[in-house]
Amino acid sequence: MAEMDVEMRGNAIDEMLKKKRDLNPLPEPETLDDLVQGLKIIFQDNEINVEEVNEYMSKYKTNAREWYKYAKFDHHRYTRNLVDQGNGKFNLIVLCWGEGQGSGIHSHSDSHCFMKVLDGTLDETMYSWPSDSEDECELQKTETHSYEKDSVAYINDSMGLHRVENSSHTNTAVSLHLYSPPFDMVECFDQRTGHRKKVRVTFYSKFGQRTPFPDQGPTCTEQADVARTGCTSVETLEPENN
Repeated sequence: MAEMDVEMRGNAIDEMLKKKRDLNPLPEPETLDDLVQGLKIIFQDNEINVEEVNEYMSKYKTNAREWYKYAKFDHHRYTRNLVDQGNGKFNLIVLCWGEGQGSGIHSHSDSHCFMKVLDGTLDETMYSWPSDSEDECELQKTETHSYEKDSVAYINDSMGLHRVENSSHTNTAVSLHLYSPPFDMVECFDQRTGHRKKVRVTFYSKFGQRTPFPDQGPTCTEQADVARTGCTSVETLEPENN
């Protein structure tokens, strides 16, 4: 009974906040800081309105001078650079993709994932979840998309798995990702067999400052693991320690 009362109060608060925003809509975000502050207001709700977040992120027009301090590249892997922790409701992260770099096929730990391209072009390949009835089964592609600057995309685990990559061999790419709720573990999948493993996601930098990880390329063992799993970011996707 007490849990129902808490849920009812939460729903009432959500409704009140939505009505307040309807009467006083958020101004369009002119800067990255405006975007961050507006997202914090939107995420005061207990329930996430995907369309509202998509629309609000679309209104921000990318300006490299505002996100340049977060854009830290690495020759060996794409990087995840924490911008804001969203009052515990979400993580806002700048991902930097060197020429030809991409993620492995992965899930999103039952979180919402919003992606806005800040620079360059990114390609997304979506896959269906592997069958639980077969020990080995190649993952099936379901959709492909290409996103240019200022495009916004969304995915959650009910929509399937995906891989994101910068297919260009001459240009880098930068994207802004919002994950709610935040997570530090994902499942990474082998495209050929459907086998999965849990990996820990880390930050290359936080709030514009490099995190204290060794700046070195993958070892031979790590390279073999990358080839097996399709997870191309060794530092970003670390094997779980059991």
